[in-house]
Amino acid sequence: MRVAFTPLAERQLQALHRYIAERSGIDRADDYVGRIVTFCQNLGTFPIRGRSRDDLLPGLRTIGFERRATIAFMVELIEGIYYGGQDYEATFAV
Repeated sequence: MRVAFTPLAERQLQALHRYIAERSGIDRADDYVGRIVTFCQNLGTFPIRGRSRDDLLPGLRTIGFERRATIAFMVELIEGIYYGGQDYEATFAV
């Protein structure tokens, strides 16, 4: 399965990269964001994992990444990247 990122998820990755680069340097930002992207791409191999969050959006799943980020995704689409406890529930609340 091919994994795609929503425009929101792409903007969140760019913002996270800027945030890390400003505080820890571009190499560290490149490495961390690269690991997130690789992790997301690997969801295509086994997409039915993580926690079902149908209460927020039918088909939505969440999975943690390195204890610092939450990835919200549909089986076919990365919906968002939420770093450091950002409120992903508010994004999908009806």
